[in-house]
Amino acid sequence: MYRVDNAVILAAGMSSRFAPLSYERPKGLAEVRGERLIERQIRQLREAGIRDVFIVTGHQAEQFDYLRGKYGATLLYNSEYRARNNHSSIYAAREVLGGSYICSADDYFTVSPFAAKEECSYYAAVYAEGETQEWCLTADAGGYIRSVRIGGRDAWYMLGQAFWDGTFTRRFLEILEEVYDREETKGKLWESIYAEHLDALPMKIRKYPQGQIMEFDTLDELRAFDPSYEDDTRSEVFRDAARRLGCRESELRAVLPLLGEDGEAAGCSFSARGRRYEYRYEGKRLAEAPAGGTA
Repeated sequence: MYRVDNAVILAAGMSSRFAPLSYERPKGLAEVRGERLIERQIRQLREAGIRDVFIVTGHQAEQFDYLRGKYGATLLYNSEYRARNNHSSIYAAREVLGGSYICSADDYFTVSPFAAKEECSYYAAVYAEGETQEWCLTADAGGYIRSVRIGGRDAWYMLGQAFWDGTFTRRFLEILEEVYDREETKGKLWESIYAEHLDALPMKIRKYPQGQIMEFDTLDELRAFDPSYEDDTRSEVFRDAARRLGCRESELRAVLPLLGEDGEAAGCSFSARGRRYEYRYEGKRLAEAPAGGTA
């Protein structure tokens, strides 16, 4: 058994698919069933006896500052979050990684998955019936992951936390140091780098039942889990759009992000009363979407 030294919660990303909420606050600070996502994770970690919690910030980093005083969390800033994928957040936390949980700030665990000790390195997984475009796993008879591929059918796929024991951490950081400055690394998730080095990085699959690990990619998905978001999205953007359209917030559906030329969030599109609209954040511009533009 390995003692868990700490937890590293990745919270640097912009989460553009979570429009318009992610424009106004980081996704990890969304309140779900009365509790902020990241605060729920910290509470569950503390209840498992894990006192040292590191949060890697980037997008709207200042909004996480209150967690220092409220929970004694340590904040690490990822200055490269705009140019790189989440492997850069692992790199920003490299000095504190040991026997560590690696968590995403926007996951919601209905039952805490954390413990003071773990048997080995693992990645959490849930089962998808039918076709899926998630990161699907196969494992050998001992439970060690032998393949990772995007897309599959009737498969277990990556979702939730991972645990790295000390040996896994050392090996992964050695590989990360070796590939970090390569141009092709910039767009890779840390999971992609892991998948390219399965033989050097033994890790088991940890299977969880449906409904125990939740992830909300869009506002529509969040509404299905927390109906309080139907008529109160906690978004000034949607309050303004609903007021100007003379409708309720619950009538604004099928939300999609709109990105600018620089890849930054520029607005969102949505359906309301049989029509498609675009809301541009700059200047609070609301207009009917061009035919075939963002539906």
